[in-house]
Amino acid sequence: MQYTPPGEFHHPQGFLALAKNVGIKDETLDLTVIYSTVRARAAAMFTRNRFPGAPVIVGRKHVANGYVQALVINSKNANVAMGKQGIDNAIETCRIVGKELGINYRDVLPFSTGVIGRPLPMDKIRAGLRGIRDELKPDNLKLAAEAIMTTDKYPKYFSCQVGPAIIAGIAKGAGMIEPNMATMLAYLMTDAELPAASLRPMLKRVVDRTFNAMSIDTDTSTSDTVVLMANGLAGPVNQREFEAGLLKVSDYLTRELARSGEGATKLITVDVNGAKNKAQAKRVAKSVVNSPLVKTAVYGCDPNWGRVIMAVGKSFDPNIEPAKVTIRFGDTNVFKKGTPVGCDLEALRKYLGQSEVIISVDLGSGKASTRVWGCDLTEGYIKENAYYTT
Repeated sequence: MQYTPPGEFHHPQGFLALAKNVGIKDETLDLTVIYSTVRARAAAMFTRNRFPGAPVIVGRKHVANGYVQALVINSKNANVAMGKQGIDNAIETCRIVGKELGINYRDVLPFSTGVIGRPLPMDKIRAGLRGIRDELKPDNLKLAAEAIMTTDKYPKYFSCQVGPAIIAGIAKGAGMIEPNMATMLAYLMTDAELPAASLRPMLKRVVDRTFNAMSIDTDTSTSDTVVLMANGLAGPVNQREFEAGLLKVSDYLTRELARSGEGATKLITVDVNGAKNKAQAKRVAKSVVNSPLVKTAVYGCDPNWGRVIMAVGKSFDPNIEPAKVTIRFGDTNVFKKGTPVGCDLEALRKYLGQSEVIISVDLGSGKASTRVWGCDLTEGYIKENAYYTT
């Protein structure tokens, strides 16, 4: 898949990073440290999977006081299902980073992404973290975005400015993604000064509209995390404008995660309107975007809107009235208020052949709406995951 960079990428003040290979796998970058020169206010949201990885368990405790100063991320190994050894390794990693940087180890959040059920190669991680203070560099988040990748096709990064402050984000994830949260990691960094009480509510609102509105394959990872760090070096900002900027960065990263799903060739956007409430809108939208039959139809450029009808119906919502439902591919109605609409099938096939496809559903029952993102389902996804550990 061809990657078009998002334009000029700006770094917030006071954030340094390093990215290196420590030999966890192959010769690709596999270890990253992101460090704020001052202690940052922070909030995080973690996977709801009941089998969370050791870094999630440790990270929840460390961020509970609302402060973070460093992130340490290894790829190629998830540190999941390793029992006490996994917890001990995650804590030791934080202690090493804390000692190297001269900060409290509880201000360090650990992250691991990759294969489940294998012990972290701590000898390699210990050696790789030795002397990191001298390796940290400003303006290095793009390289960090590359180092956190696993099966991603390309690094994801984006930034925007709000008043005197910069919001920058990097993310990874290509499979095992149905957030509440996904093998998805997203790091949002800003030099804005924000009230401590506003961070988590703001992050939750943004995540619900972006990262939690995406699905690649309906599988919720054991490792998903979104972190927001605000070190305050640029001074205070308008909170409403800041939240709009945070939404912009998160929206971009979400779309790129969906676009670059394992084996994907197309980004699918599903818009649901006319719902009784937000919960109904999101339930129906996720049912459509998660349907293997809808996803394969989009891949094959097959304008089989009957699959969308099926997906709407399998949400099992008793408040859906078929006679009020309208479905569109792009701007073309294919089913309107309970009745099929005659349309140019060849034109629809051509539309479905584009790199971005929009499917719209109007339930005709209210004023609520939502938007979710996903991707098509191809042979590439099967190949990627059939032989993942072999």
